[in-house]
Amino acid sequence: MQLDITHLALEYENKDPQEILKLALDKFDRISISFSGAEDVILIDMASKIKADFNVFSIDTGRLHPETYQLLDQVREHYGIPLEIVFPESSEVETLVKEKGLFSFYRDGHQECCGIRKVRPLRRKLATLDAWITGQRKDQSPSTRATIPVVQIDAGFSTSNHKIVKFNPLANWSSAQVWQYIVVNKVPYNTLHTKGFISIGCEPCTRTVLPNQHEREARWWWEEAVDKECGFHKANLVRNESGVAR
Repeated sequence: MQLDITHLALEYENKDPQEILKLALDKFDRISISFSGAEDVILIDMASKIKADFNVFSIDTGRLHPETYQLLDQVREHYGIPLEIVFPESSEVETLVKEKGLFSFYRDGHQECCGIRKVRPLRRKLATLDAWITGQRKDQSPSTRATIPVVQIDAGFSTSNHKIVKFNPLANWSSAQVWQYIVVNKVPYNTLHTKGFISIGCEPCTRTVLPNQHEREARWWWEEAVDKECGFHKANLVRNESGVAR
């Protein structure tokens, strides 16, 4: 399928998330929503009101919070969808743990662990798709997500033979808008949010934030703010302050 992604990004830049989501689901058959177990659950709720049959996958790193696992099952049952769980290669996890233990990321940085537990499973999944839908928002990270478009070619996972389109329907929404949608539409959500967690990832690498701290400071707090991406959206790290890819 030949689409002018630059034109679509401009055309849909100020449209509602539901319109962007409908565009994505209408244009691609091999497309799936990536569900992290956090506020992006609203994408599933929106999709259920657009199309009866749609795909959702989650990456199980093996280090998620119990509350996140509980939400995955709750979402599966609530929406009646066959939520696909994607796992890392067990041999790679075993080798990492054998050589460096369970918490090497506190010393070496999170990239190696995230690469094995998150990025490689995602790359394997995206190789079967032509497009994916994420819950990225500009307000989640001023240093890495402030300029994300609503639709783009995924430079991080595309190859010369296989271009992946990435849709970010929630790019322009604020956290307040997301939570208003959750409350009004009675969407199931991760109970960690009621315990002070804003940004939710793996259990060892996620914590609550203090007053006036940005939500992304809850992730990999021992590292610099510019590094606070796990690799799912690594292309965000190669943009300069004007939003132009370097």
